[in-house]
Formats: sequence, C-alpha cells, structure tokens
Amino acid sequence: MRKLLSMLLCGVCLVALLCSCTKDDPYKTYDVSVQLVYPAGSEFTPVEGVTVNARNVTTDMLYTGTTDASGIATIAVVAGIYEFTSTETRAKNGTAVMFNGLKTGITVTKEWKNNPQTVSIELVETEAKQIIIKEVYVGGCPKNDGSGSFANDKYIVLYNNSEVDADLTNLCFAIPIQYNSYATNVDYVDGVLSYESEHKVPAGHGLWTWGTETPKLKPGEQVVVAMTGAINNTLTYNYSVDLSKSDYYAMYDPESGYNNAAMYPTPSENIATAHYLKAYRYGAGSGWTISVASPSFFIFITPEGVTPQSFFEDTSNENLYNNLAAMKRKWVPSDWVVDAVEGFKIGEGAKNKKRLITEVDAGSIAFINTKGYTIYRNVNKEATEAIAGNTGKIVYGYSGGTTDIEEGTTDPSGIDAEASIQNGAHIIFMDTNNSTNDYHLRKEAALRK
Repeated sequence: MRKLLSMLLCGVCLVALLCSCTKDDPYKTYDVSVQLVYPAGSEFTPVEGVTVNARNVTTDMLYTGTTDASGIATIAVVAGIYEFTSTETRAKNGTAVMFNGLKTGITVTKEWKNNPQTVSIELVETEAKQIIIKEVYVGGCPKNDGSGSFANDKYIVLYNNSEVDADLTNLCFAIPIQYNSYATNVDYVDGVLSYESEHKVPAGHGLWTWGTETPKLKPGEQVVVAMTGAINNTLTYNYSVDLSKSDYYAMYDPESGYNNAAMYPTPSENIATAHYLKAYRYGAGSGWTISVASPSFFIFITPEGVTPQSFFEDTSNENLYNNLAAMKRKWVPSDWVVDAVEGFKIGEGAKNKKRLITEVDAGSIAFINTKGYTIYRNVNKEATEAIAGNTGKIVYGYSGGTTDIEEGTTDPSGIDAEASIQNGAHIIFMDTNNSTNDYHLRKEAALRK
C-alpha cells in the first residue's frame, strides 16, 4: 500500500512538473516593441517621450513605456492578452492636434522570446480647439440710479482648453458685418448666407491683435481683454466690472482711429503699455462696433507667412457690405478661425439671422443686454470629472444661469466653473462648435466674483 501511494505521489509530482514546463511563468517578463504609426500625409512625425500603455485584459494590470525618437516604445509585460493604447497632443496655430490609437487582442506567451513581434498602433489624427472664447461681456449694466445703462465696460476672456501650452502669436479679434442679428441682412440670398459655401467669414470694421507682448497660456489658464474701459468701472457704476487689473490686456490704440474717449479712456496705470493691443482699422467711425444686443464675435490666427499687418494691407480680400464705404470688411478663411460665438437678441424671434457660417459656429445663444448678463461657456462635465486631480475640488449646484427669465439658459452640467477653479479644479469647457450647446446666459459677469 505504501509502495502504491509512493508511486501515485511520484506520478502526481511528475504531472505537475510536466504542466509547469508547458505553462508560462507568471513572473517572467517579455519585452514588447510597440511602433506608433502616424497618418499618411500628416505634418507630424514620431517624437521621443510619448507614453504607450499595455493593459492585461484578464488581470487589468497596466504596464507603460515611452517612445524613442523613431516612435518605438519597449514595454516589459508578463504573459497574457493585451490591449495597447497611446494618446498624444501637440499644438498648431491655436489648435490642439490629438493622436489616438488602439491595438487589441495581442497575446504574449513564453514563445514571444523566440518569436518577437512589433505591435503597430495606427494613430488617428483629430483637432480640438486649443484656445476658446470662455466669456463675452458686452451688453452693459444698470446705472446706480436706474436711469439707464452703462455699456463701456466690455471684455472678453480667452481660455486654454487643451492639455498643452498655447501660443497666441498672430491671434486676431474680429466681428462680422452685419453687426446685429435682428437687422435686415443683405448677405442672405434665398434664405442662405451668400458666403456659406465659400468657406469664409467677414471681419468688419477692423481687427485687433496683440501689441508688444503676446500672452502664453498654460493648460487651464486664461487671459482677460478689456474691449472698452480698461479702468475700475465699479468706482462709478456699482454693477459694472473692474477692468484695471495688472494682468489684463486692453484694446487701446488711439493712433489707429479708435479714439472715442468714452469707449477708450486711458487704461489704468496698473496695466502696462506692453498689454495694449494693436488695432488695424479699415471701417469708418471712432469705435469698434460690436453689437451690445446680439453680439457675434470670432478669433482667428493668421497662418505661417501671413501676419495681422500683411493681412490688413492686402486689399484683395476686401468687400463692402451693401456697397457702403463705411462698412468695409475683410474675408477670413474659415480654417483660420480658432473659435466663435453667435448671440441672438431675446424677443426678436424669426428676425434673428446668423452672421457666422455653420462650419465656424452652427448655433446661437439667446442674449439680453443692459442687465449685466454675460455669455459664459458651459462645462464639459464628463471630461472635467475624468481628471484625477479634480477629485473633491469640483463645486456642484450651479445657480448662476438665467432660467428664471423667458428664453434664459443655464449650464446643464450643474458645475459652478468659477467656484471650482477657485477650489483648485481644472475645468474643461464644452466645445462643439455650436453656441447653442457651448454657452449659456449668465446672470452676472464672472469677473465680479
């Protein structure tokens, strides 16, 4: 009996030994080479330092590696079935260019050592706006005594909505003509904007761009530009905004012809002259005439070889709205446009007509002036919550919208962006190229916080 048991035990051990020889060692690692393949025709090529992830689909263990200059990453993994992914973001002319790739079903066994393979990840290239218009405040606020409104306290806020640093070189501020959404618009032919199919938008009256200093924005940073009244307006009007902060920029260039004293008082001494913007004026009048009742606004960056000045000096791109010399405008190719917003006047209904073509902005946001309201960007809830560092920092329960008035709107995310930023959160804003989805009407200018 003992002899039989001994023989059985030896047999079990032999089987176990044989099995162990055929199974993969759970602790042994194998080097897997992963090649990132960039799309044909892309201006971007492989670079060093791009992260590549390998996820074991059975155990959910994650292994990582980084690429060398040829775009190859070597990752040490244990045997198993893997999913390989890579995401990379680069910047180009105010746009974030993203590369994403996925390769699934790669099985690594002990045979890998004798028969290694290179895993190729085909990257898909997409573009996302790097610089966005976060807020537009142009409608004015009530005067202290209720006798009317004050509207020479306009400002705009630009925001870096991407994961890479933003260079704002050659960025220009522009408004379209027709100025008002509810006015007769001779650009409409058979109910369609005549330039819709021409992939261009009209920049009316003049352009503004940076002066001697161009801001650089890190991810999540913003820049405030005072369009008019770069002073502390709250000293005169309680409901206005203080635009005298030293980090603000000011549209101030009297030599350009934009010298209306009420609109362009000498900026606060807190604001350095290097923060004064440069204007290129080609329309008539002493003020840049953005609509206070139905603002439409866009920013664009001139491509390599074209500067704001050379674009201004080029007369081949000029056109007169309705043949009126005072309403000169320049055509901006739609692929130069970085971001845009279109406001419709509340109460004008069908009279409201878009001035921006669909590929630049497919929607509109209802607006009412003289109340201190502002056009403010909605939060991308999913993208913001997905940022690991935001845990415990996001403030919910936003109540700053205008849903208590007819046609008023609010941020559907329910996130209070300004409070969250103050709490240390990194906010990602909505960017669908559609003002209806991307903005809401806010009760109070964010700079009054």
